Amino acid sequence: MTAHRLLLCLVISCVLKTTAYSIEPADLQAWLDRPIIGPQLAQEEVATYCEAHVAPIPDVKTPEAWDAEVARMRKEVREKVLSRGEAANWFAAKGRVEWLDTIDGGLGDGGEGYHIRKLRYEAVPGLWIPALLYRPDKLAGKVPAVLNVNGHDPDGKVAKYKQIRCINQAKRGMLALNVEWLGMGQLKTDNFLHYRANQLDLCGTSGQAVFYLAMSRALDLLLALPNADPDRVAVMGLSGGGWQTITISSLDPRVTFANPVAGYSGVKTRTRNVSDLGDTEQTPTDLAMIADYTALTGMRAPRPTLLTFNSKDQCCFKADHALQPLLDAAKPIFALYGKENNLRWHINDDPGTHNFEKDNREAMYAMLGEFFYPGSFDPKEIECESELKTKEQLNVPLPDGNQDFHTLAVAISKNLPHQSDPPADKSALAKWQEENRKTLREIVRYRDWKVNATKVASEEKGGIKSTHWSLKIGDAWTVPAVQFEPAEAKSTVILVSESGRKSVTAEVQKLLAENKRVIAVDPFYFGESHIEQRDHLFAILVASVGDRPLGVQAGQLAAIARWADAELKAGPITFEALGPRSSLFSLVAGAIEAKSVAGVELHKSYGSLKEIIEQNGTVEQTPEIFCLGLLERFDIKQLAELMVPRQVSLLEASDRVKSELGRLTETYGIGGTSSVSIN
Repeated sequence: MTAHRLLLCLVISCVLKTTAYSIEPADLQAWLDRPIIGPQLAQEEVATYCEAHVAPIPDVKTPEAWDAEVARMRKEVREKVLSRGEAANWFAAKGRVEWLDTIDGGLGDGGEGYHIRKLRYEAVPGLWIPALLYRPDKLAGKVPAVLNVNGHDPDGKVAKYKQIRCINQAKRGMLALNVEWLGMGQLKTDNFLHYRANQLDLCGTSGQAVFYLAMSRALDLLLALPNADPDRVAVMGLSGGGWQTITISSLDPRVTFANPVAGYSGVKTRTRNVSDLGDTEQTPTDLAMIADYTALTGMRAPRPTLLTFNSKDQCCFKADHALQPLLDAAKPIFALYGKENNLRWHINDDPGTHNFEKDNREAMYAMLGEFFYPGSFDPKEIECESELKTKEQLNVPLPDGNQDFHTLAVAISKNLPHQSDPPADKSALAKWQEENRKTLREIVRYRDWKVNATKVASEEKGGIKSTHWSLKIGDAWTVPAVQFEPAEAKSTVILVSESGRKSVTAEVQKLLAENKRVIAVDPFYFGESHIEQRDHLFAILVASVGDRPLGVQAGQLAAIARWADAELKAGPITFEALGPRSSLFSLVAGAIEAKSVAGVELHKSYGSLKEIIEQNGTVEQTPEIFCLGLLERFDIKQLAELMVPRQVSLLEASDRVKSELGRLTETYGIGGTSSVSIN
């Protein structure tokens, strides 16, 4: 407990002892500390929820029916996941390619000679990707073209195992494109951290689009080469490169051969194997409600596909749990086409760790040779370690001011939100509020949940009665709550803190001293509802299956308000939120729930959602804040305007709050008193 809170407790304790109550701070703290739902329930519930909301693979009986489903899923992913907001303009833009220096490759111990051409290309306007084209010295006619992507390897395109792969492809007469991945190698900068891509989502622009266009534009430039054979196009990569491989090769029909290596598993597999939970790019908002990774694997049919996993993988996607569900989903679809043999798999035992080393590469060479060079291909790897280049040799110059996730988000956010000012006329204002409440509900995927309350314990001390509740919200979530009941309460405060209810003793004392009933709750993600393992990854998984963590929190809070109003006859109900994150979801809940919520008191609220972007925040720090499209339509000011004429009190206000919302204290006066106050 901070010194400030300790002093507050002592002062309020003296006040309480001069009233009808004689409760000790230690007793209040003991009530707040008492477990209600236990440490495992929150994670179990979010895992179960995500499992239940993954889109099932369409049940089809003919290849024609599956082709129709594939077309539908590709269209929906493009429209609902990839091309939202400014990303639609990115897709429409013509990507530029700039060819740079050429360096010698070498002959080594076998194969043909080759050279390496440096280049850079735009994924989105102003964001350049460095790349290397390994080109055989002797080229005649059309030859296979291979896109080599890499995962979370700080060496990026210079990684030894990736260079060897590209050299072997070139020595066998293929065009091998080695592209840098966002956040790795030359692009390993703070602003390319993948969790910063969600800043774009907050602005209503798909952060996933940057990842996708980096792959798609690479295929564009590869297939534009005069010798590239459009009927022999391969993509392959390890880990995050495996994720890139299944993503682009399922959504882009130009890819004829795919070899994802230890790069993904189905969403249902991930919920029970937390090592597989992927970060931003692997968990794009709404993808799993359209097409799970099991469906993406099936979308490869009937094109040749090699699934490679490792038996002792110490990172993720271990073969014993990741592979079989993908095969179970995809085998019947390949069988529809009579192409069962086009789906194959390889499990690596030596070394068996997270790798794309020689055994995995030779499995790839064998299948690639069978389909691209039938009857005339030796899968044994050509020794070429003496030809590996250094980071300096393979460096590709990038233009100054290269865009990244953060700079793109800053630029887009400047003109947000797209929202008209509310009208001054009261009846017109009410209509504006109703229309915008509907829009806000849609953005945060708000649910009107019912509450089924179970009394866990009840006790009375010093004139205060405490009741511990387990509140089942809808059929999915359980929220722990502690109710503090003074003898003559005439109003109710629902108290939330992102530090959890155990931290609110001083605030409970203060409210009891004011003769208010207090219900201290731990909504989704906080306090006793905190997810024990990889919490932020589960939070963004909720968004991937079609909901929003912010909407879950706001919906839970509003449901508790309706329950308190109906069942406890709680009188005027207000929310008090301690901290900027809890202030946001409390404000959203209050803005939407116009009937049961009389007002909100927000401590240390954001003055603007743009602060999150300006401070270069990440989804791992504040996952609910990065709600897709929220800032596109609503900032803190607009959310507060949805509350009036109900009371909005902003306490411990920052200068940003005062500058952004200060005008509201003058605009919305009710009976001579503003419904918005800032202190």
